[in-house]
Formats: sequence, C-alpha cells, structure tokens
Amino acid sequence: MLERVRAGYRRIEAREAHEAARTGDALLVDIRYEALRNRDGLVPGALVVERNELEWRLDPQGSHRVPQATGHDLRVVVICNEGYASSLAAASLHQLGLRRATDLVGGFQAWRAAGLPVEPVTS
Repeated sequence: MLERVRAGYRRIEAREAHEAARTGDALLVDIRYEALRNRDGLVPGALVVERNELEWRLDPQGSHRVPQATGHDLRVVVICNEGYASSLAAASLHQLGLRRATDLVGGFQAWRAAGLPVEPVTS
C-alpha cells in the first residue's frame, strides 16, 4: 500500500524540506503525537496538527481550517516520526485537492539525523 501511495507524488528529503520551509516555499506539518514531540522535540516553525485532525485543519475550503491553509496550491510537507504515517497522510491531502502535498522521507528521525534544527518542548 505504501509503495502505491508513494508512487503518486515525489517525496522530499530532510535538507530539501528545511530549505523549502526556510524560503517560504513549503509549510512543514508535524503530525506526531504529543508523547513523541515531548520526547524528541519540535521542528522549528512546523505547524503541529495531530494526524486525526489533519484533513479538516488543512482543507482550504473547510470551516475549521488553520490560517496557513490558504489554497489548494499550498506545498505541504507532512512529518511523522519515521516517514510511514506521513505517506498515507500526504495521499489523503491529495484527495482533498492539495496536489503539492508530500512527506518527509524518514520523518522526524531523518530530520534529526541530518543535524537540522530541533527545539525542545517547553511547558
């Protein structure tokens, strides 16, 4: 199933995702659950939307969308812990018409392994 889903779009590596976010070309969306964020930290600037809220928060036509959900041409990079759940989430966003949605190969763990910025969670 993952292979079929991933064949529908081009996935993105950690450094490319970092650069796209830095230049404003992509919205990073962290779908990890709270315990993982508390344990491992946060991607600076990433929008945190837990997986069970993703579609109704990022649907540009939805009444409960986040302010960042500005249109169907928005480039979204979904980040989960290891890059599995994010693939399915990106495919779901494609079904909503977010044709530029993708996910981070290897997830947060790949981000951290690449030495990219991570912020601790503060209470």
